[in-house]
Amino acid sequence: MSFKSVVEFENKIAEFYNAPFGIAIDCCTHAIELCLRLTNQKTAVSPKHNYISVPFTFEKLGIDWKFESINWNDYYYVTENIIDAAVYWQRDGYIPNTFMCLSFQYKKHLSLSRGGMILCSNKDDYLRLKKLSYDGRVPDVFWETQDIESIGYHYYMTPETAQLGLDKLELAKNNTPKKQGWKDYPDLSKMKVFI
Repeated sequence: MSFKSVVEFENKIAEFYNAPFGIAIDCCTHAIELCLRLTNQKTAVSPKHNYISVPFTFEKLGIDWKFESINWNDYYYVTENIIDAAVYWQRDGYIPNTFMCLSFQYKKHLSLSRGGMILCSNKDDYLRLKKLSYDGRVPDVFWETQDIESIGYHYYMTPETAQLGLDKLELAKNNTPKKQGWKDYPDLSKMKVFI
């Protein structure tokens, strides 16, 4: 199985957003997790009105976090340089020097059932995130032939998902996305799991 379609999809999404680099991930939640791991974050925030997997990820990583009343639209900052942009579809929309995490889940503008991406500015960060998402290995090389030197996670996007993204990309570029924000999500701070 070749990962050429994944690389092509990464490049085309990065180009659309005008970002230097893109790393295709299996979902936006894992994109956020990898950015938190890469930057070794100790604190984070979640809007009260948000998708539930984000605060669960903070719990999983042992991060000191809190809910905030943020009336966000399109995206919000998880930390000073990690952005949850799961519902954000905007040509040239990349914010320089950030880790912008996208979603291609079935309700999103570019609907692939599942998938996400991290947009970033720095080549070293790109390479480290790529290895983090591929079980600590170099993509497109049999892992058995590699002397893996660092921990990674099984969070990469499959070539089949990337190809679906390539097939749907032109239509997504030409259609106007639905605007989404805090009003589209329940108040998580009132759920029993967080009380």
